[in-house]
Amino acid sequence: MSSFHWNTEEMSPNQVKIADYIQRHTREVLLSTEKEIAEAVGLSTASVSRFWKSVGYKNLKDFKKKMKEKVDITPAKKLENMIDMIGGDMWQKEFLTLGITYLQETIEHFNLEEFEAAVTLLHQANLIHLYCPGPTEGLAGLLQYRLNRFGFAVKPMKSSGSELLESLLTIKAGDVIVLFGFIRMLPEARVIIDYAIQHDIKTILITDQLVSDFNGQVDITLFASRGEVQHFHSMIAPTFIIESLIIALGKTNEHQTFERLHKLSNLRKRYEQHLPR
Repeated sequence: MSSFHWNTEEMSPNQVKIADYIQRHTREVLLSTEKEIAEAVGLSTASVSRFWKSVGYKNLKDFKKKMKEKVDITPAKKLENMIDMIGGDMWQKEFLTLGITYLQETIEHFNLEEFEAAVTLLHQANLIHLYCPGPTEGLAGLLQYRLNRFGFAVKPMKSSGSELLESLLTIKAGDVIVLFGFIRMLPEARVIIDYAIQHDIKTILITDQLVSDFNGQVDITLFASRGEVQHFHSMIAPTFIIESLIIALGKTNEHQTFERLHKLSNLRKRYEQHLPR
């Protein structure tokens, strides 16, 4: 969430109400109309329209434009912003505190029904395909490593360009696609989702966006907070979601899971002289 540092002491009660809503639901506001914002806060559209000038914007369009400028910053600037925010000798403690904040926000928006539906889809999948662009490769690698150990078939997809189309050709009925979509959805993700809709393939989206263009287009959405859009993005909360899925899937068939883990232990003992850990 963004911190706007507005002077609420000079605001009317209605303006404070609007400001508080924007503070807590910035992502939704960026995809909303003034009428939708007004309905969310229980005020008139006119009240929302007047609000923008009171906080230094021409209108809602101007607010969205300025916010977009904050989003469109370089990785170097994001790291610089984070360093400025957690400066000091004990910056590690401040960074950990931020991570806890991201986890708390993730839990606040955690949808148990959606999570359990995701576990069911993955458990029943013939093959799990992972679309993991950029820094999400690490998350996908963790998910693949653990689920393979449990006996699930997991396969990463090509992450960019026309090579992605070759991955699409391998997807069959009964498979499930897990997509990681942080900050913005790439063109490749749009192609994957369109293909999945056309061929009735189930999709699970793990994202840091509470509201996105893909709401209603994917079967299940799991939210993980990664912090301010203008800051260095943390993977603490996404890792929590991934590890929660791993544990839940391990519990779906405990007998098979423990049988495979015991087999792995026996293999390690048998070949420990040849393949030391």
